[in-house]
Amino acid sequence: MPDLERTASRGSVGLVPRPEKDIAMRPLLDHADEEDSSSDEEVQSAQAGVRQAEAIASTWSRTGLYIAYVGIALLATTTSLAAQTTSNLTIFATSAFSSHSLVATVGVVSGVVLSVVKPPMSKIADVFGRFEAFSLSVFLYSIGCIQQAAADSVRTYAAAQIFFAAGSTGLQILIQIFIADTSDLVNRTFVSSLPDIPFLATVWIGPELAETILTTTGWRWGYGVWAIVLPIAFLPLALSLFANRRKAARRGILPKSQFKGQTITEIARTLWYELDIFGLLLLCAAFSLILVPLTLASSVGWENHSLIAMLSVGIACLIAFPFWERSTRLAPRAFFPSTLFKNRTVVAGFGIAFFYFMAFYLSIYPYFSSYLLVVHGETVSSAGRIVQAFTFASTISQTLVALYIKRLARYKIFVVLGCWIYVIGLGLMLHFRTESSSIPTIIASQMVVGIGGGMLHLPAQSGIQASISHQEVAAATAIYLTILEIGGAVGNAISGAIWTHSMPAKLALYLPPESRAQAAAIYSNVSLAATGWSMGSPTRDAINRAYQETMSRMLGVAVCVAIPCVILSFFMENHKLDEMDQHVKGVVVGGVQEAAEHYDDEPVPGPSRTPSHSADDRDGSRSSEAGGLLTRKDW
Repeated sequence: MPDLERTASRGSVGLVPRPEKDIAMRPLLDHADEEDSSSDEEVQSAQAGVRQAEAIASTWSRTGLYIAYVGIALLATTTSLAAQTTSNLTIFATSAFSSHSLVATVGVVSGVVLSVVKPPMSKIADVFGRFEAFSLSVFLYSIGCIQQAAADSVRTYAAAQIFFAAGSTGLQILIQIFIADTSDLVNRTFVSSLPDIPFLATVWIGPELAETILTTTGWRWGYGVWAIVLPIAFLPLALSLFANRRKAARRGILPKSQFKGQTITEIARTLWYELDIFGLLLLCAAFSLILVPLTLASSVGWENHSLIAMLSVGIACLIAFPFWERSTRLAPRAFFPSTLFKNRTVVAGFGIAFFYFMAFYLSIYPYFSSYLLVVHGETVSSAGRIVQAFTFASTISQTLVALYIKRLARYKIFVVLGCWIYVIGLGLMLHFRTESSSIPTIIASQMVVGIGGGMLHLPAQSGIQASISHQEVAAATAIYLTILEIGGAVGNAISGAIWTHSMPAKLALYLPPESRAQAAAIYSNVSLAATGWSMGSPTRDAINRAYQETMSRMLGVAVCVAIPCVILSFFMENHKLDEMDQHVKGVVVGGVQEAAEHYDDEPVPGPSRTPSHSADDRDGSRSSEAGGLLTRKDW
């Protein structure tokens, strides 16, 4: 792995020509065991999709990159609005099949897919290319929308969730990978925050749009419309990537297909190594077999032997995964390179992601809205807006922090402060989330937690990306976001276990004799708990007390599991981002890094590697070919 402390030497890095024999067919790669490889070795070890991304980046013009980011903005806005809209349609879709009780099951299916698809999709992007991975995700998303709209049973609807969630989470990780490809480290945190900005509006627009769709066209069109809108939103990015790939091919800097001239057997062998198929199967099996029991345990109970068996096999797969990945013979193109295990910034960042989201699912989801409905007598819409205060505050917080990181070129201070504020906010929740507290006070504590979450999330991701090579960016980002989901699932399971064991016991203890027989109905029906008895009545006081004490217990656990975030934040390296090896090539937001290498032995027709002074490049730009590198000051 390259020295993390060396500064980028722009204009003086030599590039080694690519070996004639495709490295994909060499299962034994020396670089897997070397911690200190040169930049030349990094170029040779990069997979085809990564080298293709670097070649495309070398052909961007300022206008082309702007158009691509317009496409990213359209994709982010569309998927954000679709998520906020369809989440309000699930109960109507399942009710249409007389299966409202299966809402939780549909959520489990979606949650598991959201967690396990990120690693395979990032690997596909590394092997085949960013354009291909984006196209696959848009296709899966559209197929899922069509299937949901046309579903004739709850089973078909649940199956469609697999495609819908796979496409959705694929786009999420690919947007972050594209940003890592096309931005330098100083600007990356700010650019990475841009896809979240639509949530400032969509969290309020989505429910209203869902209600309009339900009253006019029916719930099916609430899904089907996105199969039309999303491909259209993808067009600017798709055309930009496709056009610049052709431009790179004309300039002779696009790597040749690794499958050219190979037999079917050789292609299969190449894919086995390049995609690290068995490693991904181990990882996906581990996540699936751990997440499913954790998410179902609160409703089914740990007495179910199938859940215990699934969890045991999942843990076994998770333990086996690093041993497989560390073998240079079995996994020469490991999804999780061994160097990542030895990088303290990466490990600390993964730990922060895990505990951060675990605490989130112990404090805000899934029972906060029920608490507001019952203990404070809020309406459904009012409770929803209060819950969304976290998303609103965290989006604003991370955007402002990203601007400061762009100016200071430091990220660690924000991770440390964010972790402290996050823990303090959870402590304020524990203190103020009581029946006697006012709603503004509860919202204020909620927003403090959101500010802390916004300060730590993306800076931690940027710190991880700054510590690794370009080849490892996609894998590390996918693992970071996957561990985030795993932490949420664990927090969800713990909160469900606390609720399941605490609420029935407390209701039985506090309910007056005249309503004690209804304890089971009160526990299982939030509407009965919220509207069955008026505020101030003995039964309502007992219900509120049971809810209050259970919520306080969950918040106490949330504070405890968030404390490790503070400790882990100190283990991250305090990189000076503008002095780091940028790990990107070509034209990027923030400057022009070293150019992609030439793959042809002879000159090819087409534009030279030195960009011409086109209309979109002349204004405020300057290019040269010092040392074979491009230099531009207009970013």
